[in-house]
Amino acid sequence: MSAHPLFPARTPHPEEPSAPAAPIRVMVVDDHALFRRGLVSVLDEKGIDVVDEAGDGEEAVRLATELRPDVIIMDVMMPRFSGIDACSRIREAVPHAKFVMLTMSDEESDLFDALKAGATGYLLKQIAVTDLPRVVRSIAEGQSFVDPSMATKLIGEFAELAKQESTPPSRPSVPELTRRETEVLKLLARSLNNREIGERLFITENTVKNHVRKILEKLQVHSRTEAAIYAVRAEYVSGR
Repeated sequence: MSAHPLFPARTPHPEEPSAPAAPIRVMVVDDHALFRRGLVSVLDEKGIDVVDEAGDGEEAVRLATELRPDVIIMDVMMPRFSGIDACSRIREAVPHAKFVMLTMSDEESDLFDALKAGATGYLLKQIAVTDLPRVVRSIAEGQSFVDPSMATKLIGEFAELAKQESTPPSRPSVPELTRRETEVLKLLARSLNNREIGERLFITENTVKNHVRKILEKLQVHSRTEAAIYAVRAEYVSGR
């Protein structure tokens, strides 16, 4: 996946080698040592560097603060600190880190709490292990992943909340988005990735990333998932 620099530099000579991209620094957190070792083995690919492992939430906070990884793969249910508590604590110390919850828990409450804590991925352990490196790369690039079965529950929960409300929910105050940012938000809410959004709008992936970053800042949310939910509630996207 090629990146287009925001401020293009000089065109390199055809024979001039391009600088290799820095590897994605990953930390694996799970209280089952055998499962951790399996994940480390699966992630042993070019461009991914597993910097360490942790067996509980407390150890995860300590190591993440010290090593400052780019992506943290973490179970929800662990001793000492839960994965959700650890996520909240690590986010304060390592704001750039991105979190993927890889868990057996299909409880809606765990999904919601993980998203509130700042997770941008929530996957059940039934995921094909060969898909994990691709997910890590996408998360590192700013994408969000929610297990399809959990996404269905997420939508169902919002539908149920809407039914229970005696009066229609008020439309949230909408910050001033540019026309292009509004177009990007609408497509983001329809689960398109950066490449697909770029193709629809005839702009580069890097330009899409910049728009998404500005959208998250303006909406004061932490993830694409939260932005998509905001877009639906603010009626940027029709429920039909």
